[in-house]
Amino acid sequence: QDQLVESGGGLVQAGGSLRLSCAASGRTFSSSAMAWFRQGPGKEREFVATIYGGRETYYQNSVKGRFTISRDNAKNTVYLQMNSLKPEDTAVYYCAADGDRFSARTDYTQPSAYDYWGQGTQVTVSS
Repeated sequence: QDQLVESGGGLVQAGGSLRLSCAASGRTFSSSAMAWFRQGPGKEREFVATIYGGRETYYQNSVKGRFTISRDNAKNTVYLQMNSLKPEDTAVYYCAADGDRFSARTDYTQPSAYDYWGQGTQVTVSS
């Protein structure tokens, strides 16, 4: 069964750091785009960061310079290093993977681009 499992969430003070992991099992996603989305209380799910192609990355403006997405294809795992966390980063963070090979015609900032989703991990940033 193909699945994604997130870990690494928790409670942290503003200015702190967390590292999220997303381990894929059942199939490899090394040729596919993978991403992190988040959904805060009362908000819609929003794009955070994506990694595709070789090591190409793209970020939401509000996390640029603070978050770093990376992947280890040997471990079939994608990471999200989050530094300088702010209370507005509080959300459930979801890992996502495209079931197809990377395509330059796909908008990878949209949830509809992804076929596989993890169950989510809670990140809470206290002020």
